[in-house]
Amino acid sequence: MIPRYRLAPMSELFSDDSRFSTWLEVEILAVEAWAEIGVVPKEHAAAIRARAGFDVATIEERERTTEHDVAAFVDVVQERVGMPAGGWVHYGLTSTDVVDTALSLTLARAADLLIAAAEGLDVAIAGRAEEFRSTPMVGRTHGIHAEPTTFGNKLALWALQVRRDVVRLRRAREAVAVGKLSGAVGTYSHVDPSIERFVCERLGLTPVPATQVLARDRHAEFLYACASAAATVESFALEIRHLQRTEVGEVAEPFRDGAQKGSSAMPHKRNPVKCEQMCGLARIVRSNLQAGLENVALWHERDISHSSVERVILPDSAMLAYYLLVKFKAIVEGMRVYPERMLENLDRSYGLVFSQAVLLALVEHGLSRDHAYRLVQTAAMLTWEQRRPFLDVLRESPAVVDALGDERLAACFSLEGTLANVGNTFDALGRRSPGATSA
Repeated sequence: MIPRYRLAPMSELFSDDSRFSTWLEVEILAVEAWAEIGVVPKEHAAAIRARAGFDVATIEERERTTEHDVAAFVDVVQERVGMPAGGWVHYGLTSTDVVDTALSLTLARAADLLIAAAEGLDVAIAGRAEEFRSTPMVGRTHGIHAEPTTFGNKLALWALQVRRDVVRLRRAREAVAVGKLSGAVGTYSHVDPSIERFVCERLGLTPVPATQVLARDRHAEFLYACASAAATVESFALEIRHLQRTEVGEVAEPFRDGAQKGSSAMPHKRNPVKCEQMCGLARIVRSNLQAGLENVALWHERDISHSSVERVILPDSAMLAYYLLVKFKAIVEGMRVYPERMLENLDRSYGLVFSQAVLLALVEHGLSRDHAYRLVQTAAMLTWEQRRPFLDVLRESPAVVDALGDERLAACFSLEGTLANVGNTFDALGRRSPGATSA
């Protein structure tokens, strides 16, 4: 991932130094496990723990000869330790025992960061949802005015969606937090099963049966959780972009007055560039999932067609998902909201947002649904054409007035009545602590 979209500490997890350090810990623990069962002399295991180390540049130089990164790594570590103790490094293991187990540890740590970031986003959104709990605005379906809602209700639904992403991330962490040290085809032919248990226990991983490689459906699940979180952020960012349009003007992403520039040419512009960035980066995370699913099918007990792909998609997806969650939290916290504009826009459709209330009142009076629908629809079309208040047009319909009377008809246009049950969404939000499963 290019530096522009890297954030510490996630990017640090996928650095070369971190990767080799994790490999080294697996190797050292394996030697100590062998020492526990009396195969490796304890003094040699202690020497390896004390002296094992590496230099990234030296490993890279060695790999130019070996054309095998793990072999180069082992050579460098063994030389650093010295003989005879160094000869026990990588004893009984195959490369993937080290690489896959270390990768699992890295992905589990990445998942922890993603979970914390998602929980932070949940808190930020839920807080602003409460702030705008009773702020009315028009709800839109197909981009067209539908019925009233509140901005807080919209945000509360966002928070519930983020909580579902937290659940997915936790499941993905469980899926990838596994290890294997079972040899070339997973049969423990040259490594005692106790070695695997020892290493995994100390790394906080669960030992699982495998071939030479861990099954890649686990990694695909991790990528899906990243893609889902990215899609969640994208959906929210897209909504802000729509609401920031000049013709709407109800919400805007943060803008640093006196410092930020919206356009190099037009000083009046305040473009939703941060939200546009969120939408763009989500496409990358989502596309990486496809490659991850294609990695599931490998030849027999192992091939390495997945390896080169994972070197790109796993760090990139983790780093971008983290970036999206962290950066969108800042957008939510600094988001500008314009309640007056929301009310103004709510009135721009002349009260048509209450058409269903009129329809249902007519049905309750005894009209057939189709007859009632046609009466309301006819009045609604006249409202659009004549640009007059919907209530006034309905009052000119003898069939409507005869059925409802003026008082009951006017009561259909109650904003408070329409929004009376919005609190149900907040009840769902309050039933669970941030990050918990939502219904």
